[in-house]
Amino acid sequence: MKKFLKILLFILIFAIAGFFLFVPRYLDQTSNKVTRSAAPIKNDWYDSIPFIADLHCDELLWDRNLLKKINYGHVDVPRMQHANMAFQVFTIVSKVPAGINIEQNDEKSDQIALLSFAQLRPVSNWFSIKERALNQCRTLHEFANASDGRLRVITSKTDLQKFIFDRAKNKSLTSGMLGLEGAQPLEGDLANLDEFYKVGVRYIGLAHFYDNEWAGSAHGMQKGGLTEIGKKLIKKMDSLHILIDLAHSSQQTINDVFALHDGPVLVSHTGIKGVCNNQRNLTDEHLMEIGKRNGLVGIGLWETAVCGKDAAATAKSIRYVADKIGVDKVALGSDWDGAIEAHFDVTGLPLLAGALEKENFTKSEIEKILGGNVRNFFLRNLPE
Repeated sequence: MKKFLKILLFILIFAIAGFFLFVPRYLDQTSNKVTRSAAPIKNDWYDSIPFIADLHCDELLWDRNLLKKINYGHVDVPRMQHANMAFQVFTIVSKVPAGINIEQNDEKSDQIALLSFAQLRPVSNWFSIKERALNQCRTLHEFANASDGRLRVITSKTDLQKFIFDRAKNKSLTSGMLGLEGAQPLEGDLANLDEFYKVGVRYIGLAHFYDNEWAGSAHGMQKGGLTEIGKKLIKKMDSLHILIDLAHSSQQTINDVFALHDGPVLVSHTGIKGVCNNQRNLTDEHLMEIGKRNGLVGIGLWETAVCGKDAAATAKSIRYVADKIGVDKVALGSDWDGAIEAHFDVTGLPLLAGALEKENFTKSEIEKILGGNVRNFFLRNLPE
């Protein structure tokens, strides 16, 4: 009996160790795939683009070392350097319901709590959406501090201006900024906004895959608009120069934001109904209003966003936005590492440059789309 119990204990320990060692990596590898895995050959013109940027990446959700190159997923600093990429917004995913879909979800389940447990994140992360979001935010700063200057965290116009100046002399430099995918980490308390501002969050999506206490989601059960406390959140965000991200917001939430707020907004990762008509994507009416406000629309690199699985599909949607509201108001919003099959990882960006050329964009216009517009938008709108 003792021998049997020892064997059983050994099997149990082995199973537990295997769970923590292999399950998080397996989930990462199987969730963040690419349609095209081979990195294309770059050309001299692509390598000369001064500022390549993307508006949305969920890499901090996964248990990786951002400073080391890996052979799965979509983004890390070495691959950013290889792709001549200057700036990446790292967005914080804090709660995702089980069985997520673009039509209708409730808030009753929490897959990120289970992922946090499997990744052996601090115990506070298992039970608090706020704490797990702050943990991800702090992780970006820790990577920057350990990067020997290769990675900087941007929180202000001054930071961005200094980075642009320094990168003109050293193209191996990279940078990141923080955003929240959904306002649920504020946990219903406006005072928590100050804490996220201090850690560097500079845009917030109001809702993610379910309706929350602040706003309705395009994928929620009710799909309502801003709540009364949500309206107060908009005003406080504006006072801190934290930008509003309308990605995943319900139609009514977007309408309410436009009625309450007259400044610029962005949609960090989306598609356009005029090209790819589904619950996830942006209407022409809302697109035009964003254009009037000198906002910014990030077009995605996954099938649901653009109704295609290659660079040409994304370029087609970018052309649509540029024709509707101007080439200065469209950018890349990849959703890399967001549990999607992306057209390619960050090293595939030359493919998008080539597809944009086929859509008859000039090289100067492509430089704006691939990053110049992101740079200029944040230079206008970040706090001093």
